Amino acid sequence: MKALCWHGKGDVRVDSVPDPKIEHPRDAIIKVTSTAICGSDLHLLNGYMLGMESGDILGHEFMGEVVEVGAANAKLKKGDRVVVPFNMACGSCFFCQKTLYSCCDNSNPNAEVAAKMMGHSPAGLFGFSHLLGGFSGGQAEYVRVPFADVGPIKIESGLRDDQVLFLSDIFPTGYQAAENCGIEPGDTVAVWGCGPVGQFTIKSAWMLGAGRVIAIDNVPERLEMAETQGKAETIDFGKHKVYDRLQEMTKGRGPDRCIDAVGCEAHAGATLDAVVDKAKEALHLTADRAYVLREAIMCCRKAGTVSVPGVYVGLLDNIPFGAAMNKGLTIRAGQTNMQKYLAPLLAKIEAGEIDPSFVITHRVKLADAPAAYKTFRDKKDGCIKVMMTP
Repeated sequence: MKALCWHGKGDVRVDSVPDPKIEHPRDAIIKVTSTAICGSDLHLLNGYMLGMESGDILGHEFMGEVVEVGAANAKLKKGDRVVVPFNMACGSCFFCQKTLYSCCDNSNPNAEVAAKMMGHSPAGLFGFSHLLGGFSGGQAEYVRVPFADVGPIKIESGLRDDQVLFLSDIFPTGYQAAENCGIEPGDTVAVWGCGPVGQFTIKSAWMLGAGRVIAIDNVPERLEMAETQGKAETIDFGKHKVYDRLQEMTKGRGPDRCIDAVGCEAHAGATLDAVVDKAKEALHLTADRAYVLREAIMCCRKAGTVSVPGVYVGLLDNIPFGAAMNKGLTIRAGQTNMQKYLAPLLAKIEAGEIDPSFVITHRVKLADAPAAYKTFRDKKDGCIKVMMTP
């Protein structure tokens, strides 16, 4: 089969690789009908994620048709149309029983390696390094899906692929990010980053009762989408100092809830700490650029909440933890507990409350994936979200 494979920093290629096979009775094999490039995939392209090996198949946002089912999998049958969540969960461990599926104890076969870095291992992820399991991803013609009797959700309505594909990651991720804030009716919610996750975070904040949503970015097409699709007020951080502007907009109190939908590759123009972050990164003195997290902590109102769906992979520098402590902030972070959200968010799509396809700007074939990665990374051609078909 054909699959997009990682061969080093900045080097992804469509290769011919062996077809996947059933390896466990709970597995399923999926023929991919649609897949997508996620902002998290750019962390792999740019060499941020440890544990990548040449030839690894990328991609964690995908859906398709079941073509083979393991003997112990009673949930799925051949021909089922499914969306597959980006992380895996056994469904029975301590964390899965608490619906904390992204913390599953049993889905990362390399848990000991991850625990050395993080204290404990999170769940296994598709196409996201051997640190998180070494599982082949979904930017391919076929995928083996472990724990397929727990993860995938069947699509039994006539909804198009582009309407349900993003249940695989970015819609639930944006929703959990907003939910983690504990939004109260009328709250002002500030969202850093108007990429795909940020767009769904904005939509979700309204669903959860926000009275006002303020979106922060410097890419014109992203800000325009936040305004037209998300009905958000916007701040272009290339033209305004974000802290000052947010204080003006909230009469000095600060936003009630702040969401970092950017993560470890934050861009902050020519500010001093952004320059220092870049210099330390070049010298391998720190792993992640934490500008947005610093700014969110400083901007958030006292006793407010900072939610972090943006991916961080290593060490952070100069985090104003004294401000977080003295202001009484709550900070919530984590990979998305996907299986908790699939059914309720599918119901919202089926009810017409949201059509997630609004975020797609580019549709290409899998063969064009290497060029599409670079277009997305470089923010060229108005690219916000790439959907691919094998």
